[in-house]
Amino acid sequence: MKYRKLGATNLKVSVIGVGTWQFGGEWGKPFTQAEVDGILDQAKDSGINLIDTAECYGDHTSESLIGSYVSRGRREDWVIATKFGHRFHAHMDRTQHWSPQEVLQQLDASLKALQTDYIDLYQFHSGTDEAFDQDDLWTMLDKQVQAGKIRHLGTSIGNNDNLHQTEASSRVGSKVIQVVYNRLDRAPEERVFPSCERQGLGVLARVPLASGYLSGKYKPGAVFADNDVRQRHDPEQTRLKLEEVERIKEKELPTGMDMATWALAWCLKHPAVTAVIPGCKSPEQVIANAAAANYVGDGHPQSWKQQPNDQA
Repeated sequence: MKYRKLGATNLKVSVIGVGTWQFGGEWGKPFTQAEVDGILDQAKDSGINLIDTAECYGDHTSESLIGSYVSRGRREDWVIATKFGHRFHAHMDRTQHWSPQEVLQQLDASLKALQTDYIDLYQFHSGTDEAFDQDDLWTMLDKQVQAGKIRHLGTSIGNNDNLHQTEASSRVGSKVIQVVYNRLDRAPEERVFPSCERQGLGVLARVPLASGYLSGKYKPGAVFADNDVRQRHDPEQTRLKLEEVERIKEKELPTGMDMATWALAWCLKHPAVTAVIPGCKSPEQVIANAAAANYVGDGHPQSWKQQPNDQA
């Protein structure tokens, strides 16, 4: 596994993380504690130390499954990132809650679910610019950082060209941007990544496999089950994406290389990107994801160099 410094946080994170939206039960199946334990056991064995979750992946369901696992080992072995701003009600049904008082309640609920007394990275989650621009919200969050409940603040931008929230990061104390970035969606390269580099922000690339389209498993014309989130995607856009994947396979994929491995390594080559956080539903997928680190060089601007007062 390769490791990088997450922007100005001084957190040492594996270049491959574990995205855990699926643990909330909306990927077509519920996950048992035993299944989550198996996935996180494999992640640890593979050298992965970064877990990304959110309060609304189920009603703190994902956080609770992670918390049960982490509480049985060494908390300091993991960098746990979670998010705030939403409340889960039912399948694909959430409401948004951005007042400082509501977010503080969410924070305490997340700490309880995760069975920890601190969160490594607490992220504003896909909210509007109006919700983001609440000075009293960031003042409250800074107080939680000072109190030790939060180590670092971040922003998970909903629109992957949201320059407003990215540019405001230094002002509000947000040190990390999470953004959709993959070979099929390169919008952050235009404005968001240059801003991140100027400010010294860490970048977590979510959906690096483009909802599985870059896994190499699907051909144009593929039909997804009713309980598959991709069934909700626009059919014409799905067709175009899968046709583009076929072109990538032919012209860019090295002979004999797994498409998913290539797609993750492709994201990690960008100088702004610290880590990718692909989802996974089995230990075997964790192994496949972790293999991408073998194709990541050491010359990245954020490559981890041993420092005094290291934070894992």
